[in-house]
Amino acid sequence: MCFEGEFAITAGASDAAQRLDVVVAAHLTDCSRSYASLLIQTGRIQVCNQKKKPGYRVRAGDVIHGELPSREEPACDPEPIPLDILFEDAHIIVVNKPAGMVVHPAPGNTTGTLVHGLLYHCPALGGIGGDMRPGIVHRLDKDTSGAIIVAKHRSALERLSRQFKARKVKKRYLALVYGCVATAHGRISLPVGRHPVHRKKMSVFSPKGRPAETLWRVKERFRHATLLEVDLKTGRTHQIRVHCAAIHHPLVGEAVYAAGRKPVRTRKGDAEAMTLLGAAARQMLHAHQIEFKHPETDAPMSVTAPMPEDMRALLGRLSDVAADRAER
Repeated sequence: MCFEGEFAITAGASDAAQRLDVVVAAHLTDCSRSYASLLIQTGRIQVCNQKKKPGYRVRAGDVIHGELPSREEPACDPEPIPLDILFEDAHIIVVNKPAGMVVHPAPGNTTGTLVHGLLYHCPALGGIGGDMRPGIVHRLDKDTSGAIIVAKHRSALERLSRQFKARKVKKRYLALVYGCVATAHGRISLPVGRHPVHRKKMSVFSPKGRPAETLWRVKERFRHATLLEVDLKTGRTHQIRVHCAAIHHPLVGEAVYAAGRKPVRTRKGDAEAMTLLGAAARQMLHAHQIEFKHPETDAPMSVTAPMPEDMRALLGRLSDVAADRAER
């Protein structure tokens, strides 16, 4: 099917046991899985007149019905927001998202998002994968900087989405964490799910946690902090932030998972380093590199986002502190 407005799908044998959002996206070519998930969560798509979750396992004979909103009136208007473009062709655009920018519109963030800037730069994005997330294949937290891929047409969106689903996209981050990480490299394998009490947080103690794996290696050591290069094997919400906090090395500048903690002890003479770390205005996490296959040519792609100025400046000042101590 390919249309706007009301629709009804009777699930067949091939749909049985599949996720609801997957089935909807498979039947409606104008609806990506992420957009289907959004419509399901808001009740715009239901099963047998009942609201379900995107992960509901469809049964043969289920009647899936709903409505695809009209594409004629976009959810957000283009805004002339400067974009730091790392790569662009007729099929994709890779942007170096600055810290503080939200990826797509949401309650409380209705202007100034990456999507608003993309719609101004690439007007044809409107309607690709949903009005709220046109062309968006993956996302980064508001206060995480770095590389993010955006599809410029529906075929590219679908092919990139399949790569992410199959975990064939490699994402490498730079993370400045509190404390001296003891070993040169390591692996964190702890499930991540919604916090059992604080529903806006994620946790490794969730009763419904999903498997999550994070690999890391030390790039540089400072007074009371360590710069890590982090590889994600899975892509759970807040995965790096949660995993680093779980091993007692929360991200410098972390406002959620390190709140109320004193992750390091101040030693005599280390006040300057501690002051620098405590003054970090946001979590020191940067999506440094992303590797994937071009959705049109299938050629291997590797795009690197330079370290942002605030993070580079902090590392430089921490190095100066260490040098001053060495000279004394």
